[in-house]
Amino acid sequence: MSQPGDQPEKNTALRSFNVTLAAVTGSVGCLTVAIILIAFVAGKWLDNQFGSDALFTVILMVASVPVTLVVMFWVVRSLTSRFAKLPEQNSKEAEEGIDRGGKTF
Repeated sequence: MSQPGDQPEKNTALRSFNVTLAAVTGSVGCLTVAIILIAFVAGKWLDNQFGSDALFTVILMVASVPVTLVVMFWVVRSLTSRFAKLPEQNSKEAEEGIDRGGKTF
């Protein structure tokens, strides 16, 4: 049988997980769109400068794929590691409160 205090902790953990997923997804999505737009605009500008048809646009759009993947990987790792530290810090604070004789709810 679960204790009455377990349900709010589960809801808080689930809410934190959902917020983490939303933040990561939003960040990655915005960065992906930004990288693709920058590559497109830079390619069009270079094509206009050098009088080529769509050479630079195609090259930069293709080159933006690995750049986007690296940026996605980096952002996901950094954001998830940052959010993963938060519950550990809360549990350490709770343990310290118990060690000092304080009550934690």
